[in-house]
Amino acid sequence: MTPASGKWVCRRCKNEIPVDSSKSQTFETKSKTKELTIIEQPLDTLPKTTDTECPKCGHKEAYWVLRQTRAADEPETKIYQCTKCGHKWREY
Repeated sequence: MTPASGKWVCRRCKNEIPVDSSKSQTFETKSKTKELTIIEQPLDTLPKTTDTECPKCGHKEAYWVLRQTRAADEPETKIYQCTKCGHKWREY
């Protein structure tokens, strides 16, 4: 399930359920039932950088996090979110 326009959307069967961030949500897939707990991290707790520029609005400040998105022997991915417009982008 991935979030899209205020709903959780299954990538395989395209089933949609509304997002309710106040509680855990249970949804069914073709193979089994899953429970999803939604955790929202406040953006102001993330580190900021002024060494990058938003490709959408040109603002020079962004929040960032590092994620290991590929194999362990490859470098991590830096994910940015603009502090002005909220646009997200990656740097590999």
